[in-house]
This record gives sequence, structure tokens and C-alpha cells, in this order.
Amino acid sequence: MTAFNDSTVGNPDALRADMVRALRDQDAITSSRVADAFAAVPRHLFAPDAPSEIAYDLHRTVPVKKDEHGLDISVMSAAHLQAVMLEQLGAGPGMRVLEIGSGGVNAAYLQELVGPDGEVTTVDIDRDIIDRARLCLDNAGYTQVKTALGDGEIGVPDGAPYDRIIVTAAAWDIPPSWISGLTGNGRLVVPLTLRGTTRSIAFDRDGEGLVSDSYRLARFVPMQGEGAAKERKALLRDGVAVQTDDERVPLNTKALNHALGTPRREFWSGAAYDLPDELELYLTLHLSSPARLHASKAVVDSGLLDASTLLGVPALVSEDSIAYRTRRENEDTGGFESGVVAHGLQAEALADEYLKLLRRWAQNHRRRGAATIKFLPGPDPSTLPQNTVLKRHGIVAVSWH
Repeated sequence: MTAFNDSTVGNPDALRADMVRALRDQDAITSSRVADAFAAVPRHLFAPDAPSEIAYDLHRTVPVKKDEHGLDISVMSAAHLQAVMLEQLGAGPGMRVLEIGSGGVNAAYLQELVGPDGEVTTVDIDRDIIDRARLCLDNAGYTQVKTALGDGEIGVPDGAPYDRIIVTAAAWDIPPSWISGLTGNGRLVVPLTLRGTTRSIAFDRDGEGLVSDSYRLARFVPMQGEGAAKERKALLRDGVAVQTDDERVPLNTKALNHALGTPRREFWSGAAYDLPDELELYLTLHLSSPARLHASKAVVDSGLLDASTLLGVPALVSEDSIAYRTRRENEDTGGFESGVVAHGLQAEALADEYLKLLRRWAQNHRRRGAATIKFLPGPDPSTLPQNTVLKRHGIVAVSWH
């Protein structure tokens, strides 16, 4: 959480100034343009039902709407994540920008970035959300921002082409409208989900496709409408679940639950554990049968599964066995050593594959930004290159350097 002193409590201007300083200190804001935008927008007016201290907290989201099960389907994203994505976007004066997934405050930041000669359009599929965004924008003085009701999968063709498109919900795919809606040198920033792992990727247009400029850790509520993903999920036991969007991955609930009841086996790589977000992306795209393993705090506290599963960890699964990443202290590897916990009859075989990947990453790719991510629309699935993820509208191809 952001640290506030007594003089800032209940004072939005002081809270906003503290937020900007903290975002700079954490390198979420790296440019004066984004800093000026965050300093100008009265963020608390976009979260009128939340205390100002929460609205200006760097890492807190503000719920906007929940579904019938009480799960968030729309939130005001945390300031830290918004700042990171706006730095990725690189919007400047006079640009035309489309925001897909509306909340209001991000559109206000965008209007500050493009200035009076630029144009910002924000679209959302939910009438309640877009009406709320319109009201908040007007109350905060951003009447110039255009709001539209519609499915983000289609975009807003009437305003195209856009210099920049930013998506503020986790997208499983990149529809043709997003690429065709960009100028020839336009940029798309999208939290793209790859086998259950989401990264905010800044894509530059590359002919008919896209190539990454940068990627950052991100967590978002999923898109609705035509762009919604249909992931497979299996509850193995109370507090333990696996999920995957890869149809080739077996999810035999009974057999995997039985595997968890067998003794855990630990295998150690002798390789350094570092930069978990980079390692996670590498593992997700290289494991032969990947899923994401989640466990509750109660399950972790019981000792059944390691703490790496609390936020989800890349797992390798077979019909009757499961393996996932762990770590232990080891000064010989720079502080921590990566390893594998495996359960089931195929524990050793799964661990062997996993360990090879841990060693390869540590030896060849242990740094930030080692991946280049491309989106190639509409290829023949029979000719997929290695390290690719098949989507409805194309493939995501990742190379590591």
C-alpha cells in the first residue's frame, strides 16, 4: 500500500501528489508526460464511493460492478498498473486513441496525454459501466472524451484509424479489428492471456501483424462478449484448482486429486531462481502440457502445496501426475535455487522435463525483456512454429534471445 502521512489523510490534492511521487520512485512512471497526467486528474472523482486513500493507493483496485456470484466484472484498476501501461502506450499530443474497457479515469489520463488537439474514445460492452464512466468524466471536466457502448471485439470503426489502442481487460485473443483499426505505425497495448498467464504487451504494427516493444506483469478481469475466453477449470479438492485453455492438456480431476494424496517428491535444478515473472512466462510457453495450479492459503498452510501456488504457478500435468515450480535458499546459486515438486506415478518424468527448462532459462534467458512476442493473423495451424500459442484469429509466436 502507499504510505500516507497524517497531513494527506482526506486531502485529495496531497494524496495525488504523494501517489505521483511514489509511482516515480517505483519506476511505474518514467516520463514527465505521464507524471503530469497523473498529477492533473482528480482520481477520487472516479471512485466516489471509496475513501480517497484507497482511490490513490498505488496497488489497490476499486470494485465497480460484480456478477451474480459476487465476483468483480469491472474495477478501477490500480494506479501502478495504469501508469505502467500508459508508459508502454506512448500516447502524445494530437493523437487519436481508443480505449477498450471503460472506467473513466484512464480515459481522463489519455485525454491529458493527447491534449486539446487529440481525441480519446472509450468503449465498453456494459451499459452500466459506460454510463458511469460518462458521468464521472463529465463531473471531472473531461467532457471532450467520447464514450461508446459496444463490444470491444469490434472496436469503434467510426473513429479509426487510431494512433494508439489500449485494452483494459484481459484479452484471450487479438481480433482483426484491433489491427486494422491502427495506423500503419500505430501501437496496441493489451493484457494478453497466454495459457492462463497474462502480460501487458505493447505491440507495434508490423504489416498485417504485430511485434512486441515491451511486456509487463499484469492482472485484469477478463473480457466479456465475443472476445471472452473459455478456459477449462478443474477443482481437484477444496482449495486446489487447475486451469488451462489448451485443449491438448488432460484434466483428469479424480486422478490428479489422487496424485496429490501421494508423497511429494522434490527435485532441485542447481540453477538460480530469480525474476519469477520472466521465468513464469518462459515456463508457460515451453512446458509440453501446461496448466496453472492454484491453492488457497489454508491448503498452503497445511503443507500440502508450496506458497508458489497462492497466485497460480505454471504446472506440468499428465493423466495421473502433476509437477510445479518451487524454490529454496541456496547461497551457491545467488540466494535461491529453483526446483520442482511433483506428485504421482509420473513424478520423475515430469520433474525431469521441468528441471531442464529451469536450467535452460537460468543459463540463457535470465534477464528482463528476453522475449520477442509476435502476433501473426490467420496462419495455417498445421505449420505452427515452435513456442507458439494458437488463437482463434491467429497465433502468438515467442522467441527468446
